Amino acid sequence: MTTTTVTSGLPSPAARVRAQGIYEAQTLLRNGEQLLVSVVLPVMALIGLAVSTIPSLGPGRRIDVAVPGVLALAVVSTAFTGQAIATGFDRRYGVLRLLGASPLGRGGLLAGKALAVLTVVAIQTVVLSAIGIGFGWRPHLPGILAGVLLLILGTWTWVALALLLAGTLRAEGVLAVANLIWILLAAGGGLLIPTARLGGLGEVVRYLPSGALGDGLRAALQGHDTSLVIPILVLVVWGAAATALTARFFRWSD
Repeated sequence: MTTTTVTSGLPSPAARVRAQGIYEAQTLLRNGEQLLVSVVLPVMALIGLAVSTIPSLGPGRRIDVAVPGVLALAVVSTAFTGQAIATGFDRRYGVLRLLGASPLGRGGLLAGKALAVLTVVAIQTVVLSAIGIGFGWRPHLPGILAGVLLLILGTWTWVALALLLAGTLRAEGVLAVANLIWILLAAGGGLLIPTARLGGLGEVVRYLPSGALGDGLRAALQGHDTSLVIPILVLVVWGAAATALTARFFRWSD
């Protein structure tokens, strides 16, 4: 007796995740509002910091402090603000429920979103780094590997926070809260301005994922002797907590 193996003809799970990630990334880059948040505003922030003298960024060459901070801002822009708004409206219009019931599955959908964000963050990093080099930025080469690790951890943490927000509030609320948080973090969240320049507030901000990402990238890419253990631990704790809360409270439809 012979046994015939029947294949469904469906792509493998990895192929489905990859296809979804490519689709999500293309959607992010083609959407005008998302492009504004993810690319245009960080580029404007970098140019503004490079050609001005305010706000004070502390000791060191200004461009060397500015570029890591803008890279941190770009991660928050894409991984949190952009992803929260996109996911919130996808949930409102039933897109998440539809895709979650498809062969892609809920896990595949979330993995595809994470892959898309990592792709956009990689593009942002290349673009912003090129502009920074044009203004005279010279990163500390031995710190680049640590910087990449911080970017990955920061992306994970902020995507998890974005999904937590998008999965618990209505779309209109997500839009308002995500934009408000972006403004507050850009002004005083340790992204553009080092936490050491924030006075007493900095002692709190350095333990937020924004402060940890900003300070960590500055330390790594400027070659400071400051230990990166605390920024990395802060991001891991926030990322793990946000992931657990998202798994518990995320709602796939309104």
